[in-house]
Amino acid sequence: MNTATDVAPATVRAIVAGHGSFASGIISAVEQITGKGSSFLAMSNTGLCLDDIQGTLARALDDTGARVIFTDLPAGSCTMAVRRMIRARPGVLLVTGINLSLLLDFAMQESVDPIVAVHASLERGRASMAVHGA
Repeated sequence: MNTATDVAPATVRAIVAGHGSFASGIISAVEQITGKGSSFLAMSNTGLCLDDIQGTLARALDDTGARVIFTDLPAGSCTMAVRRMIRARPGVLLVTGINLSLLLDFAMQESVDPIVAVHASLERGRASMAVHGA
């Protein structure tokens, strides 16, 4: 799993994991808009099996102290790995099916406990989705 190496572990509040460059791309957008991209650690599942993803995510949690993992797809391999892993880590929260609005809101709540911030951010992410036109 690929990780961003220029992020100091003390600043990471959450891990974003997904397919291809999804995580680094969405974190790049957060950085461009808010300057708070360092709140996240990007991880890609490219070329990895489920066990490798799980091990890498577990090490990232240990190294950063993060308690929140955001993933791209509810039934994706990153989500499956996190769901297996958090059985033994009750303090870790998984949020899947994320969007940019959710991450922006989470990033702006840097003084709020990450678990509390997730719940408010989830509502913002859901509310930001809309359909226009026919």
